[in-house]
Amino acid sequence: MFNCFHVDKLDPRVENWLLMSSPFPTLVFLALYLAMIKYGPIYMSKRKAFKLKWLLVVYNFGITMLNAWIAFELLYCGLKRNYNFICQLVDTSDDEYEVRIARAIWWYYFSKLIEFMDTFFFIVRKKTRQLTFLHIYHHSTMFAFWWVGAKFVPGGSALTGAMVNCFVHVFMYSYYCLAAMGPSVQKFLWWKNNFYNHTYLTESDKKKTY
Repeated sequence: MFNCFHVDKLDPRVENWLLMSSPFPTLVFLALYLAMIKYGPIYMSKRKAFKLKWLLVVYNFGITMLNAWIAFELLYCGLKRNYNFICQLVDTSDDEYEVRIARAIWWYYFSKLIEFMDTFFFIVRKKTRQLTFLHIYHHSTMFAFWWVGAKFVPGGSALTGAMVNCFVHVFMYSYYCLAAMGPSVQKFLWWKNNFYNHTYLTESDKKKTY
């Protein structure tokens, strides 16, 4: 069945990396994510909402740092390899910088699994109004599409989409981190509405691989 993924086109460098040998672990995580969305609110319906202020601060800070590292790693290695950030073929060699690019794109894929926690926190805090179609579609498809990206094209033009998305996430999760600190900080986030409304628009083309 796995042959339908055109094994001859897989990047051999990533074959033994975590979650890369088969699409099925990714599909299992995706199924569990969708099950959480369906049954989580039912489970919480007769329970009090959790207050996770400092856990949210730590989580959002951690995601901010991870995205910052991925973005700068991709930018630095891309510049070292004289990448054309508009259109660049994938180099599957063992060149130091190409391997670092592939590793950073794998971390970008894995970060999409970590970001399922965004939805979990909405559910346990009983913020189910934030479980919009856009939110669910974005998180589920990004995780699935970037398994394909990390498996088949961990480099080339895929670098640009991942890098731009990570830079956006640095600002987005920085905002979430500050907002989680409470009203004393939130009142200074006057720019939040315009920023939040345009965040997902920057990601519409990031699911395409070159």
